[in-house]
Amino acid sequence: MAEFALPRNSKINGKGRVHKAPPGAKRVKALKVYRYDPDSGQNPHYDRFEVDLDETGPMVLDALIKIKSEQDPSLTFRRSCREGICGSCSMNIDGRNGLACTTAIEDVKGEIRITPLPHMDVIKDLVPDFTHFFAQYASIQPWLKTVTPDPSGKERLQSPEDRAKLDGLYECILCACCSSSCPSYWWNSDKFLGPAILLQAYRWIADSRDEMTGERLDELEDPFRLYRCHTIMNCANVCPKGLNPAKAIAETKKLLVERAV
Repeated sequence: MAEFALPRNSKINGKGRVHKAPPGAKRVKALKVYRYDPDSGQNPHYDRFEVDLDETGPMVLDALIKIKSEQDPSLTFRRSCREGICGSCSMNIDGRNGLACTTAIEDVKGEIRITPLPHMDVIKDLVPDFTHFFAQYASIQPWLKTVTPDPSGKERLQSPEDRAKLDGLYECILCACCSSSCPSYWWNSDKFLGPAILLQAYRWIADSRDEMTGERLDELEDPFRLYRCHTIMNCANVCPKGLNPAKAIAETKKLLVERAV
């Protein structure tokens, strides 16, 4: 199944601009970048930029920063750490969701097409609206919940074996690459929590220090919040951290079945 889908407020027209590489550039790479400015009253379109690879860093984010600095300062995108840690620069690059700061230019053959994350409202250019996504994250109460008093003067301890159960869960950086590549989330994002949030939910269910497992499972036991996952596996295929949200969702379903039995 194709992973690319246009953002919700998209109606692409052909009226874009072309920015040529400087004269004398030796190795030129073209980038076709999605543009949308809600204040302009114009439909979304693509602009084409050319960059000199001999004067550009190795990653797609380096090229975007160079374009913004030297060709078009109005180009808008998110970025922060440039180390694949913050998740800010998540976008769709050549039809695949990923982080611009960890996607090498040389790994994309030919012209690079860059759009916002699929099927999300766009604030401007490559910046999607994460309001709903983070509201869903807040709904799972992503913090340690306990009923017993805290150990006097001590932290809550965890065995190495229990700590190891969190591997593959805590590394999630909430970039939304997985959720925005999930067709079930495209269709039911108003009710379905999506792979990123469900992986985060299981991270607290699997934590041996958390004492509200039953309550957390109650919140997820719903035809839409959890069970809209059909194991398409787009989430695991695009995760820039190599995580498997589908596995976490399956483990949550397993716990619900075991509890019912």
